Amino acid sequence: MLEGVRIMTGLKGCRLSDRGMVAVGGTDARDFLQGIVSNDLRKVAPDRALWAALLTPQGKYLFDFFIGQQGERLLLETEATRLPELLRRLKLYKLRSKVTLEDETAAWHAFAAWGPASAALHGLKAKAGSLVPVEDGAVLVDPRHAGLGLRFWSRGDSMPAGIEEVPREDYDRIRIGLGLPDGSRDMEVDKAILLENGFDELGGVDWHKGCYMGQELTARTKYRGLVKKRLLPIKIEGSWPDGVEEIVQDGRQVGSLRSRVPGHGLALLRLECLDRSAPLTLGGQAVRALVPDWVILPNRGQEARQWPRG
Repeated sequence: MLEGVRIMTGLKGCRLSDRGMVAVGGTDARDFLQGIVSNDLRKVAPDRALWAALLTPQGKYLFDFFIGQQGERLLLETEATRLPELLRRLKLYKLRSKVTLEDETAAWHAFAAWGPASAALHGLKAKAGSLVPVEDGAVLVDPRHAGLGLRFWSRGDSMPAGIEEVPREDYDRIRIGLGLPDGSRDMEVDKAILLENGFDELGGVDWHKGCYMGQELTARTKYRGLVKKRLLPIKIEGSWPDGVEEIVQDGRQVGSLRSRVPGHGLALLRLECLDRSAPLTLGGQAVRALVPDWVILPNRGQEARQWPRG
């Protein structure tokens, strides 16, 4: 249990057992990460966490993670199953930097919680990335979107006091409704582009920090208006067809299904399909796309403005 966490009722939460933690220490830790990830490590502070990604030199997605400060070290929360590969990549880039890299998944546990006034816990502002250290961990507002509630990083494996534990599916339903990607479940490794997946609007990339791995393609995508697809929420009446991921419009594939819960999912869609009146289908069943309020569709006309927003 997190010591120093105020007990609050009315909150629901779940264990994020699929998440792992990397500790980055040493005198060069911050400079080391600054040169390779998409966000600005100068913004990470005892009261602020960030969302960032590690890209290929060609600007394609490899890993994403939340970065927070814990004492003299930086903690990276990421996908547990892909954490060994992340460590291997980081060690390749370390060279002679005075940096330590440790897998601390066994020592840390991640939880999510949401509900009325959840950010008021310990005086947190309802602002993405707001963080407060506690005795054996940290409490933070989800660094992507405050609407997803709180995250707890704890050295204990018990759900924080006063929070009703519910199935993980409940968390995914909120995340999907907000249009937030969940690592490689939604972003194809070595193929996905950050701006197709909301990293610009959600603060996962900094445009003023200087060079980092994959910066050139990321910047070119933004300034030349090259975003042709977006990860967006979709709804379906009935159940998802087994083994079908292609979303079709007028007999042509215009998207692909990513993570899903009953009735709701995320799909990478060609933006051009939003301008057409023809229905979207998946396995012969109609699906409906939504544009969350935070999403900015570049250079779109009146048709896009009339598209249903979440």
